Amino acid sequence: MFHKNIKLILAALIIGSGIWSFTDGEIGNGIFFIFLSLIPIFLYFKNEFILLAFLKLRKQDFPGAQKWLSRIKNPETALVLKQQGYYNYLHGIMLSQTNLIQAEKYFKKAIEFGLSMDMDLAVAKLNLAGVAMTRRRKLEATNLLNEAKKLDKQNMLKDQIVMMKEQMKKM
Repeated sequence: MFHKNIKLILAALIIGSGIWSFTDGEIGNGIFFIFLSLIPIFLYFKNEFILLAFLKLRKQDFPGAQKWLSRIKNPETALVLKQQGYYNYLHGIMLSQTNLIQAEKYFKKAIEFGLSMDMDLAVAKLNLAGVAMTRRRKLEATNLLNEAKKLDKQNMLKDQIVMMKEQMKKM
């Protein structure tokens, strides 16, 4: 993994090569270099290891996702804020299967750093509501469920939200 600043320097060098090719009269090479510079720019905003961990999670391969996330050595400096949010979000999802206390910590960090998609934010708040429910904090769980319901615009989490509200009535 390249540091985020190295990715920007690499993109600037490739763009510089493209401009130099334009001035030399090699228009085709210049266009190729400009398009090639889009790769490090894309990887600046979307970390490659986080993308690979998402792919592993889609296949329910938790050890594989953990392997890709463990390759990010220093997430505070190597990742931009949104990437740090998704880094913590992925750790929270993986830990929610086994350790709810640590998962709560990661989900709170993910919400603090920010997630770019409303659906991811809704899932994080739904998981936090579940943790609050298990700790008998009914008011916090209700607030988090309402926030998750507002963020769930496609009604993909409707069944889980209804099921959690039914369980809260029994508390």
